[in-house]
Amino acid sequence: MEGLLLITSMVFSALLLWLALEVFHSLWWKPKSLEKQLKKQGIKGTSYKFLFGDMKDYARLFKEASSEPMNLTHHIVPRVMPFINETVKTYGKISLFWLGTKPTLIVVDPEMMKEILSDKFGHIEKSPRNPHAKVLTMGLSTMEGKKWLKQRKLVSTPFHQEKLKRMTPAFLASCIELIERWKKSVSPKGSCELDVWPDIQNFTADVISRTAFGSKFDEGKRIFELQKEQIILFVDAGQSVYLPGFRFLPTKKNKRRTYLDKEIKENLQDLIQRKLSAMRTGEWGADDLLGMLLQYCNQNSFQEDVSNSKNKGMTIDEVIEECKLFYLAGQETSSTWLTWSMILLAMHPNWQEKAREEVRLICGRRMPSSEDLNHFKIVTMILYEVLRLYPPAVRQSRYTVKKTKIGDITVPAGVQLLLPTLLIHHDHNIWGSDAEEFKPERFSEGISKASKDQVAFFPFGWGPRICLGQNFAMIEVKMALAMILQHFSFQLSPSYTHAPRTVITLQPQHGAQIILQGL
Repeated sequence: MEGLLLITSMVFSALLLWLALEVFHSLWWKPKSLEKQLKKQGIKGTSYKFLFGDMKDYARLFKEASSEPMNLTHHIVPRVMPFINETVKTYGKISLFWLGTKPTLIVVDPEMMKEILSDKFGHIEKSPRNPHAKVLTMGLSTMEGKKWLKQRKLVSTPFHQEKLKRMTPAFLASCIELIERWKKSVSPKGSCELDVWPDIQNFTADVISRTAFGSKFDEGKRIFELQKEQIILFVDAGQSVYLPGFRFLPTKKNKRRTYLDKEIKENLQDLIQRKLSAMRTGEWGADDLLGMLLQYCNQNSFQEDVSNSKNKGMTIDEVIEECKLFYLAGQETSSTWLTWSMILLAMHPNWQEKAREEVRLICGRRMPSSEDLNHFKIVTMILYEVLRLYPPAVRQSRYTVKKTKIGDITVPAGVQLLLPTLLIHHDHNIWGSDAEEFKPERFSEGISKASKDQVAFFPFGWGPRICLGQNFAMIEVKMALAMILQHFSFQLSPSYTHAPRTVITLQPQHGAQIILQGL
């Protein structure tokens, strides 16, 4: 008996020692080792602080910056990315800081950014997420390697330019509803003040519902509401240090995350099953993204359930994950882009009038066609400049899974690479001394000649993982802005507060109060 107790005690002691060594390795030895490897190459930055790294300072500066509005200027970097901005100013354009135990290398260099996003050797992947965030969105955004390559080919099919043209009626239907809603608000007095941000969010949600699933916004509204709540919980999780196993505890927030994920999947599965039923009965319509995706995935046998097919494309679960991505990325990006476009044109009425005149010359009073959109030069220049100054995604992240050479730096495995798109888009060395000014004419000869010496425009990413939906978003925003310009002139309301802030995408913190005047 004593021998058994001794053995048990020794095993328990060994387990405790192993656990202590693992904790020491992950929470101290590994971070300090990576820090040493980076700093001996001349990279400057903060020193690792046990467990939390720089997260307390990061959160403090963000809270301070968000607590006060700013003047009506486009010098937004200090407010939107205060910690990153201060780190770069202090340590340089290649600098190190710590998100918890994770060493994070800031790279504010367009050529290095392209090299990272192109990743020819497979040494760099999408950044590993806080496990709490895994339920937010999956699909292509979290895949790697051969699986990503196969899925990318399948999902890219509905986004080809010719197939997007077939969705023009759906874009127009959503635009007409938005215009008519605003006309009713304006008509009693000829003008009115509106916070256009919620209406534009509803508009882009309606576009996604129609074009992706052939349904109206009312039918998809529940999914959007659930995803908005998911975003809040995602942001909350991202601001805390993740403790292994914590997400499995039955806390109130953890239970809510599980419920939201289950509810969203069930709603999407219902939409997909109704589309599959239409396939079986021959009531087939392939003009929406989901229809084209299912048709492509199951083109050899329309009468089979996709969930039972093998090696023909995607499973039902994979289609659901792509639908989650359609809903989240499609709605968020377009809504912020269109909202900032209206805010900036309200701030710069001379460019608003130039854009309106172009729309009148090309379309008159009729609704714009997909062909008309290709002839909008001034509108396109304006939209590019909005993306430069107020990109929906202010940064991109990658993660080294193997030691890799980036420029003149050898980066060990286990380092997060933070690519601050916003800082590059506002860099005076790249864009000139007027980098903080709204000057759409810089894009008069296209993107390649807009900056000084190099292409430094990354609103949709770069390389093989560039956003698939960029053409979709461009058509949507161009059409909506053209129709708004046809029917309204607009200016900022005195109640508007300029306060850009990132919540997944770059948003107006206190709304977008605009005075609409009917034309």
